[in-house]
Amino acid sequence: MEDYVIEMLHITKEFPGIVANDDITLQLKRGEIHALLGENGAGKSTLMSVLFGLYTPEKGIIKKDGKEVRIKDPNDATALGIGMVHQHFMLVDVFTVLDNIILGSEPSKFGFLTKAEARKKVLALSEKYNLKVDPDALIEDITVGMQQRVEILKMLYRDNEILIFDEPTAVLTPQEIDELMKIMKDLAAEGKSILFITHKLNEIMAVADRCSILRKGKYMGTVDVASTTKEELSSMMVGRDVKFAVDKTEAVPKEEVLRVENVCVKSKLHSEDAVHNVSFNVRAGEIVCIAGIDGNGQTEFVSALMGLDDISSGKIFLNGEDITGKSIRYKNTHGISHIPEDRHKHGLVLDYSLEENMILQRYFEPEFSSHKILNKSAMREYSDRLAKEHDIRSGQGATTIVRSMSGGNQQKAIVAREMDRAHKLLVAVQPTRGLDVGAIENIHEEIVKERDSGKAILLVSLELDEVMNLSDRILVMFEGQIVGEVDPKKVTLQELGLYMSGAKRDTGKEAGRDE
Repeated sequence: MEDYVIEMLHITKEFPGIVANDDITLQLKRGEIHALLGENGAGKSTLMSVLFGLYTPEKGIIKKDGKEVRIKDPNDATALGIGMVHQHFMLVDVFTVLDNIILGSEPSKFGFLTKAEARKKVLALSEKYNLKVDPDALIEDITVGMQQRVEILKMLYRDNEILIFDEPTAVLTPQEIDELMKIMKDLAAEGKSILFITHKLNEIMAVADRCSILRKGKYMGTVDVASTTKEELSSMMVGRDVKFAVDKTEAVPKEEVLRVENVCVKSKLHSEDAVHNVSFNVRAGEIVCIAGIDGNGQTEFVSALMGLDDISSGKIFLNGEDITGKSIRYKNTHGISHIPEDRHKHGLVLDYSLEENMILQRYFEPEFSSHKILNKSAMREYSDRLAKEHDIRSGQGATTIVRSMSGGNQQKAIVAREMDRAHKLLVAVQPTRGLDVGAIENIHEEIVKERDSGKAILLVSLELDEVMNLSDRILVMFEGQIVGEVDPKKVTLQELGLYMSGAKRDTGKEAGRDE
């Protein structure tokens, strides 16, 4: 008999209008890394939420070490040694890193909080697993990559033996992903059992022992990773063959759409500028990518470009017009579409319906409102059209509350909305974050179509495959400065990595600017 530490047998979980998990059986061996693969909305996160006690299934049982257990809430899961790193972080923004890690497991003596021991344990764990964090930093002041580390440390701090990672690499840099893969292998070698939800086939091939595939809520099978291929996995997941390369012709850049001149943005964390003296341009009919390791000023630059933060000096021009001090709405209505880095904070109103989210920047237009009264039928028709064109899946269609949708379908909703709005410049930050290979293929095709129709594209991505495949020009940002401009057809990944780490700089012309 196999030594299964966790068995989820015949699990069925339903929501209004949708069966998220339809009679699914999943068995986790002791000390293995077991990947869970599936399209956006296939039911992966729901299944793991059942195991962690966030949802109660309509049917099925869970066994731990061969004995049936009842997991009514996350406290039950924690008591059984089950921990989970959620796709969308469960952190309190105004608390420190240390306070977030110990929240719910606070050490105390005689009724008083004693943080000294906890601090020692957290620092020891961060050293052991190379998850360096500042325990006194506020969550709202650190990068998403750092927040991911905090989530992992929360789990390790509780000494969990069954670790659930829900899309753990979605916001990490290639270097951080390599580190996490090593951490996962080390944890498995120590006897911990890992369930690993991901869309990234390379990661499954690199780290997983077995892989279970879900499609539209149904179980498609479990395979040994050593005896399969990426192509076979993607075909089981999507139900068709997937192209991994981006088909695109040579760019034919035309007139300048965006010009950035000597832009500086102050840091919220220290006295140095987060963005220092950045200059470049983007022309109609080209995709210019800002590449770099997370936390090197990309987030602050895009926030300033879109008007979410202030520029301390420098200028931004759109089609020759100085838009430096213009409002967010002005930029939206004068030709900029924006796929934001953080879909929850800046992309969606989670407690609004899908149809309401689809018109967030357009609700005042005559098509959707008259005398300040919304035209509900027009909203629904518009939302339904975009959902059909972009394969946005939701339990109750246009009336679905966006919070209840899968992360990938939330992302597809933002991409659909921003591409459909009238625009001259598309600012796409991590546009395929959390998407499956089929959806990535479609969005890459859409971005190339945008370029070929004469739009200017500013892409900001941490995914090196995406950077190399989609870009016509690559600008590398390091410590808030553009340190190099390279041609993706000529640069190697190793050379790009040297620019990204600051070991190499463009000493010829001023990086990022035309002569």
